[in-house]
Amino acid sequence: MSHATHLRTAFLSLEELTPFPGNAKRGDVDAILASLRRNGQYRSLVVREEAGGRLVVLAGNHTMQAIAKHGPGDCGTSGCGVCNNEPSWEPGARCEILTCDDQTATAINVADNRTADKGAYDYDALSELLASLDDLDGTGYTDQDLEDITNLLAAPPDEVQELTEKHGEPNEDVFRPQIKVTVDAGLFDRWRRALDAHPGKDDEAKLYGLMDEVEHHRGAVAS
Repeated sequence: MSHATHLRTAFLSLEELTPFPGNAKRGDVDAILASLRRNGQYRSLVVREEAGGRLVVLAGNHTMQAIAKHGPGDCGTSGCGVCNNEPSWEPGARCEILTCDDQTATAINVADNRTADKGAYDYDALSELLASLDDLDGTGYTDQDLEDITNLLAAPPDEVQELTEKHGEPNEDVFRPQIKVTVDAGLFDRWRRALDAHPGKDDEAKLYGLMDEVEHHRGAVAS
């Protein structure tokens, strides 16, 4: 497997581009289109030029879908960053065109999708960034998301439940963290048995029961 080599930067019609075959990621095309309309195309598509001249999108497949969903011509959205309200606009995108072998092309597509998944947020910093904006159009966040994050970050632990009852459960994609641990099959079975020994409608409720049991046992040992 070799490294990719950059060839050129060009604005290409979507008709010239081919989606990556078997792309495993499922993106939010509507949210991407909202961002494009508000902010314009601030990131190029990464496109592989194959030996026969075919141009395959390795990264940015959902941006391409969003531009296609916009369609040709003036969309009617004032100040649209996609069509610039030009009646003659035809769907296209700025592209970074490169050459590479098949293995590298697949690795680029998979890595572009996966590396974004592995990131995490500093929610204090995120709250400040969102609050600094005049509006949240095109960010992928809503005013309710900002309210959830701000209120829950500021709340003492004993008031979190009261706030969630007042404002509703926070957007899981925004605020609720996930626990991810890779273990062998034996340890997983032990974990599953320990969890299922506690009542609850879901794993979160069962985990609360398990943690309460652990803390009770520690308290008993300490005393």
